[in-house]
Amino acid sequence: MTDTPKYRLHHSLAYHLSLAARIQERRLDEMLRPLGLTRITWCILLAVENEGLARPSAIAGFVGIDRTATSRALRQMEAAGLLARSAANGDRRMTEVALTACGKDLVRRGTPLAVENNRLISDKLSPEEEACLQRLLGRVIAGEERALDKL
Repeated sequence: MTDTPKYRLHHSLAYHLSLAARIQERRLDEMLRPLGLTRITWCILLAVENEGLARPSAIAGFVGIDRTATSRALRQMEAAGLLARSAANGDRRMTEVALTACGKDLVRRGTPLAVENNRLISDKLSPEEEACLQRLLGRVIAGEERALDKL
């Protein structure tokens, strides 16, 4: 009978990816908090304003959260006056989302914070290292998305 090798958490690529993501997410949440935003509400604002997404399902896919979480966030953001939801082409079964002036102002005010958060990460790498990391993470993400689609 062979012994199972020890799993070394701090030697795990998954652990390092997770830790780096949590550090970035926590810092971004702290930076956005004075604006009354969370990382999720920030991503939804970007999906609508910068990417032109108007359907909740497209927003959910862009942000990487499920439709239930998206619907909940959209309701809260609508109540806060950041966006408006309406029936798409008069069809009450289809919803479209648009930012209010307040939502657009928060994108304008939050963008420098997000840029700074990204800079704090990218400054630790050379331009070549950053490009390589982007490429490698893209491969990992694409492979994982394909694997999830098979489940």
